[in-house]
Amino acid sequence: MDEVLLRSLTPSVLTVLVRRGADFAAAEDAVQDALVEAIRVWPAEPPRDAKGWLVTVAWRKFLDAARSDATRRRREDRVEEEPAPGPAPAVDDTLQLYFLCAHPSLTPASAVALTLRAVGGLTTRQIAAAYLVPEATMAQRISRAKRTVAGVRFDRPGDVATVLRVLYLVFNEGYSGDVDLAAEAIRLTRQVAAAVGHPEVAGLLALMLLHHARRAARTASDGSLVPLAEQDRGRWDTALIAEGVGILQAALARDRLGEFQAQAAIAALHADAPTAEETDWVQIVEWYDELTRLTDSPVVRLNRAVAVAEADGPRAGLAALAALDASLPRHAAVAAYLHERDGDLATAARLYAEAAHKAPNLAERDHLTRQAARLNARRCR
Repeated sequence: MDEVLLRSLTPSVLTVLVRRGADFAAAEDAVQDALVEAIRVWPAEPPRDAKGWLVTVAWRKFLDAARSDATRRRREDRVEEEPAPGPAPAVDDTLQLYFLCAHPSLTPASAVALTLRAVGGLTTRQIAAAYLVPEATMAQRISRAKRTVAGVRFDRPGDVATVLRVLYLVFNEGYSGDVDLAAEAIRLTRQVAAAVGHPEVAGLLALMLLHHARRAARTASDGSLVPLAEQDRGRWDTALIAEGVGILQAALARDRLGEFQAQAAIAALHADAPTAEETDWVQIVEWYDELTRLTDSPVVRLNRAVAVAEADGPRAGLAALAALDASLPRHAAVAAYLHERDGDLATAARLYAEAAHKAPNLAERDHLTRQAARLNARRCR
């Protein structure tokens, strides 16, 4: 290694780096690094152009150091911009996104579907099941909604009714579906209730609280579903029930009945009964009549058939069920229950097995399968 050559080349290499734009101190460091590299490499691989080799290596060392310094500075800047440790400020854009996605240029149904997909995080399959339509149909609806809003400004928020519908469906999926979204739906509905003094907002919040109060009792230790009549009512959250009932009573007192208030009234009657046998089914049927008048929903009519059976007997429930489309989700499960109540165990077992095959989730499928097995075992005795 010709150290004299290296020392003689140092000033000229340093000059080249400065002329290329490197500040003098950084250029000095880069040249020193290049010299160290030369001492390591040249004995085995001497270059043809010593100065050219040093300039190339020194410039690369300078660039590496400059990039590293810039990256370090960006990290330091980000650290300075980060919020201080501790509780974060109470700023949440989620609810604003719900209102923005419920855009006036969309139909309410399309706005709900788009918001559930884009903000609520539900899958197209889950949304389609909530709307009782094929998944392909819902996928097309969501695609059309995306195209509709692609070129519009999101400066006109949607109406409260659409946002409430979205929150209701998110809660239902969180309460009984694959993804736990119930608590988030309640949190956002509380925010709407604090900002909007509408009885239907209060009705939805009451409904959520009354259903959520029974959450702990809905499943056994092995994860299996526990029907309402068999739930340990000592596990119900009485504080949530009291809050929900109080909110509902205040909303009903305003005499502007809506579907969420009617649903909450039904939930409150269930929560008020000390035992399943003491449930006021006659009043529940009356509330289902109100709900049918407000919504004309086939799902409401299906639930009403169960309430009619409890109030007036299984034959009356089966008569109400006969007027409904058998393709409705959970129709087979309701029919199985009513036939069992009526003493037709063979038909009930068959319908439980059919319902299990159509069940939307594993827990419900297992529950219905066990019901079919239980009845088949009884018939074989």
